[in-house]
Amino acid sequence: MSEIQALLDALTGLPRTRASGPAEAEVLLARLRSAAARWADVLYEAQEGTRQQLPPRAEAALRLAFRRAEESYVELEIALRDCAEHRDPAR
Repeated sequence: MSEIQALLDALTGLPRTRASGPAEAEVLLARLRSAAARWADVLYEAQEGTRQQLPPRAEAALRLAFRRAEESYVELEIALRDCAEHRDPAR
């Protein structure tokens, strides 16, 4: 449960206002990416910890939730890479 608390702390620490510029938006994306990675880890651990203890549809739903969390992480990673390329076109 400490991983879930760490995730909640990270999410509640996110700013509730709009980013004031590209640099602040990029920092927000990095924090969101980190939170997405943590969420994917939590779901993966839950999936591993409940394997064969859940009904088939519940197990499939948990597996799908993990995949979607993983996809969120990947999308945020792509967004951050785009920010870096936009900031430094020589990359």
